[in-house]
Amino acid sequence: MLEDSQQSRTKLSELGEFGLIDLLTKNLESKLPSTIKGIGDDAAVLNFVGKQTILTTDLLVEGVHFDLAYMPLKHLGYKAVMVNLSDVYAMNGVATQITVGIACSNRFPVEALEELYAGIELAAKLYSIDVVGGDTTSSTKGLLISITAVGVVDKEDVVYRSGAKPNDLLVVTGDLGAAYMGLQILEREKEVFKVNPNSQPDLDAYTYLIERQLKPEARRDISGLLKSLEVKPTSMIDISDGLSSEIMHLCKNSKTGVNLFEDKIPLDPSVIAVCEEFNIDSTTIALSGGEDYELLFTVSQTDFEKIKANPNFSIIGHMTQENEGMHLVTRSNTKIPLIAKGWNAMEKDD
Repeated sequence: MLEDSQQSRTKLSELGEFGLIDLLTKNLESKLPSTIKGIGDDAAVLNFVGKQTILTTDLLVEGVHFDLAYMPLKHLGYKAVMVNLSDVYAMNGVATQITVGIACSNRFPVEALEELYAGIELAAKLYSIDVVGGDTTSSTKGLLISITAVGVVDKEDVVYRSGAKPNDLLVVTGDLGAAYMGLQILEREKEVFKVNPNSQPDLDAYTYLIERQLKPEARRDISGLLKSLEVKPTSMIDISDGLSSEIMHLCKNSKTGVNLFEDKIPLDPSVIAVCEEFNIDSTTIALSGGEDYELLFTVSQTDFEKIKANPNFSIIGHMTQENEGMHLVTRSNTKIPLIAKGWNAMEKDD
């Protein structure tokens, strides 16, 4: 939980709830003009003149969404923020504020929560957002983090999941599958450590994959990039649960079908190499892995020339009529039904 097991630890009971809040938030300052009142009152007061407000919440639970055996607390705080900001950017908006709720058991000392908040503070600084409130409470089930993110968007710029039309191009940012394979590497090393606690893993060859799992970055750059190209997506969603699941969400909400081309799915070479090492199909990982936090969107075919050569984008398919169904077109040019095998938050362990 903490890297140095010999360092001093302060029990949460020594500070109490309000003392803990004061400690964790002492370095947080509100800098955005839209933040009228942040931490320190019963609620935050925000003011967005002439904008539509975006609001999103995600809950991360120890043992379900993260494992502290290999997830550093600072990284966890950072990632928890990214998970929420990604949803704001998927609406073509700008993230502005967050609130942070934490529930933890008494096995966590004050220093552990300070480390968690250090990651939250870093994310807030780098992504120019204000932390304007939150809550802390006790838990009998380990650590839980709930973050609510607020963002803004001009009415004419907001993008929903429901606007795709047949013949629209299907586009994705970045590359896919790295976060999932990073998780597989960490899980493998965890099992090795159980057998031999003195083993020291050499993870240099997996740096990119592990970073994508432990410290993902939300794509705040995409909204501005698309605007500079004079392109407005017809629909958009972030890739948190796997490419196939997100494509199916777009199809369901837009009432369309899709043809997704296997040979167009962007994969980093390190993903392909590690998939071979684990004897896993790389396409399956891209479709079902999740936690990439890239953006998946559709654009009109008239925008093809504007995006075709941009290194941030990969055109991976096109939308079809709803009655044509949802299909993956394989490298051998065979059409197979697209199915969702990504993350399911309600799925029970076997």
